[in-house]
Parts: sequence; C-alpha cells; structure tokens
Amino acid sequence: MRKLFIITILMAATTVVYAKCRNVFVEMGYQPAQVDAKLKEVFNDVFRGPNKVYFEVGDSMGYVSDIKNHDARTEGMSYGMMIAVQFGEKDIFDRLWRWSKKYMQHQSGNREGYFAWSCKTDGTRNADGAASDGELYFITALIFASNRWGDNTGINYKAEAQHILNCIQPKEYTPEPRKGGFPGFGGFGAQQQGPQKMYLIDPETKLITFTPDGFGNRYTDPSYHIPAFYEVWAKWADDGRADLWKVCAQKSREFLHKATHPVTGLNADMCQYDGSEMQMPRWPGMPQPKPGEKPRRNGSNNFRYDSWRVPMNITLDYEWSGADAEWQRGYGERIQNFFYSQGVDKFVDQYRPDGSLPEENEILQAGGFRKLRHSIGLVSTVAAASIMCKHAKSKEFVDALWNAKHEPFEDGYFDAYYDGLLRLFAFMHLSGNYREIIPQK
Repeated sequence: MRKLFIITILMAATTVVYAKCRNVFVEMGYQPAQVDAKLKEVFNDVFRGPNKVYFEVGDSMGYVSDIKNHDARTEGMSYGMMIAVQFGEKDIFDRLWRWSKKYMQHQSGNREGYFAWSCKTDGTRNADGAASDGELYFITALIFASNRWGDNTGINYKAEAQHILNCIQPKEYTPEPRKGGFPGFGGFGAQQQGPQKMYLIDPETKLITFTPDGFGNRYTDPSYHIPAFYEVWAKWADDGRADLWKVCAQKSREFLHKATHPVTGLNADMCQYDGSEMQMPRWPGMPQPKPGEKPRRNGSNNFRYDSWRVPMNITLDYEWSGADAEWQRGYGERIQNFFYSQGVDKFVDQYRPDGSLPEENEILQAGGFRKLRHSIGLVSTVAAASIMCKHAKSKEFVDALWNAKHEPFEDGYFDAYYDGLLRLFAFMHLSGNYREIIPQK
C-alpha cells in the first residue's frame, strides 16, 4: 500500500499541465485508440523508423537532417525540439539542444546567441548566418521545456531561452566575410558596406525578419509569423519584455491579414513588411531583360514550400490565443475552399497567390526536381486548418490526411524531412496534442 502511495505521488508530481485543445479526429468519427496509434506511428516515422530524419551522436547529442540536402538546419533542429517537448521525449530534446548549441549557436562575436542556419551532419557550418524562424522555435521550445521539466535537470532551459532573447535585440555590427549565404540570397548581403543593423524583429514594424542581418532584414517571410509564440514569451520568458512580445503578436496578426489573398487565402513565400509583393533588387552584373522581353516573375512572390506552413501557424494562434478568431475562421474556410476547387486529392503545391499556376521557370525545385506535386506536407497543413472551419468540406481534408501515404513518388522523389515534419505537426494539431505547456505548480 505504501509503495502504491509513493508511485501515485510521483506520478502526480510529473503530471504535465496543458492548455486544452480539441481532438478533431475523434470529433470526426475516428476512435480514440485509432488516433493514439496513428499519432505514435507518424512520430516513429520521423524519429525511429526506416525513413527517420533523427540521428543520435554518441551518448548525449543528436540531430535532425534534411536528408535530400545532406545537412542539419535550424528549422529541423528547432522543430524536433518542439515536437520532443510536446511528446515528453526529454532525451531527444536534450540531445538536439546540445548539438544545436555546440555546432550551430555562435558563442561570441557579432552573431552571439544566433544560430548558423545550416551545418553538415558532422557539425561543420555551411553558413554562419541565421534564418529567423529557427530562433523563434528554439526560444519557444526552451520555454516549454522549462515549464515541463524545470531548470535543474542538467540544462537551465529558461536561462538558455533568455540568452537568445537578449542577443536578438537590435544592435549595430560591422559585417564579417560571409561564409555560405542563405540559398538564393547569399550574394546580396555582400553588397552592403559599412556598419549594419542586426535584429530578429524589425524595430520599426515589430515584424520578424527573413534573416536578422544583411539584405534579409529588409523583408519578411509570412511563414515565420507565429503570433502564438510571442504570447508564450510574454507569459513565461520572464525577460522583462512582455509588453513588446504582445505588440509583436498583434502586429503579426495584422500582417497576415494583408499578406494573404482575399479570395484564395494564399500568400507569397516572401514579401515586404506591408504585405506587398517582394521587390528584388537588380544588382550590377545580373542579366537585364532584352528589348520586348517579358520580365521574369519573381518566384518568391508565389505560394510554395515555406508558404505551406501559414495555415498551420494561423491554426496554432487560433487554438492557443483565440485573439483573432473571427478573421482566422474566415481565412481557414477561404483557403480550404480554394484547395477544394482544385480537387482535395489533386491540388498542387505551388501557385501564384491569385490561384493561377506558376510558369515553369517560377517553380522552385526540390531534391533536384522542378515539378508541381500533390505534396503530403501541404495536404497536412491544409487539413490542420480544419480546426478553424465549420463547413463540411473540412472533414474531406482531414480524411485525406489520415489516408495519405508518405512514400516516394513514381519518379523517385521523396522528402522524409519537410513533408514528414509537417505531417507530424498536423497529426499533433488534429489529435489535440500540440498544446501550450503551462508551468508546474
């Protein structure tokens, strides 16, 4: 009896406190046991199965790899940490954090506290610069780890989050020679001379940058806008900037109103801070249009890989804060209506924001292929938006995700990494397992 009492006390002491989220799968007729088994299966596909993207290194580290690009990215590392803390996988979380801190995070210099966005799987940096969404996820995942496990189990999670928050504040710096720029944009930063400003959040608009320095801090990526994360920082970061983070959350919501098309709900991959189309500079030496030639459209103004995340990010804010619920419900039905019009099992993964198809030279390639596909990553995020929707169509999207097979296409293309992670996030959302983790009492 005494032993049972002790076990009960220990279980109570480790019970995690969550904000409640809906299990949409169960609401739509799936059995709870089915949903639990499916969620476990999808998690194992990413972390433990034959097509896993998570790999352990020695006794204490691990990384998530973008297999098709042979690297580890702050995107995948921070996603992995967020998933691990949601599932209570402390060993995975700690391994990913140790690898990120050792190989990715700058410990001194201009970029102190920031993370090199891409490394080889042996830890060698492919680039020194940061992609701002990585920092966003690292901070939030660390705060949740502090809330869930405390800060006395070997890693002071709260202190690590606060260190990044302190380092991302605006500062002036002198550019260092660039090592491997961000894909497609590495040369632009090199064009700027003299002292520059570095900041994760643009100090004027309070919107997140595409990259915190160089050309990348002149514009933004709609998929980096996750107002719910700023609300988490305001509640539990304890960094003295709660009012700032609340403003950032509201500004991101206002931005998303402007950045999403009023009819289709689609958004550009990247855009200006006012939500308008991305204006790319034409640097000296770049080819000029020939007389009478139609200028090439900037493909960054299309809905494509990064853009897929926006429906799920808006869903997250709808679930966690509800601060913009009326607009978000309308957005959810608007974007599902568009994809429904394209065919629930047929829509492709890249469009112009008005819903027209891109020309061939606008299509962003992946894994050596330049091709439009019915990608499971987008199937996943559009299905996740069902949480916001009241129309009957939403069940068709949920069923399509449930029944979709994550397997190679006929031509051999397979993305275990990005498609796999977005699929897992969507199953977490729709099963009620992507939640705010509240500090233990």
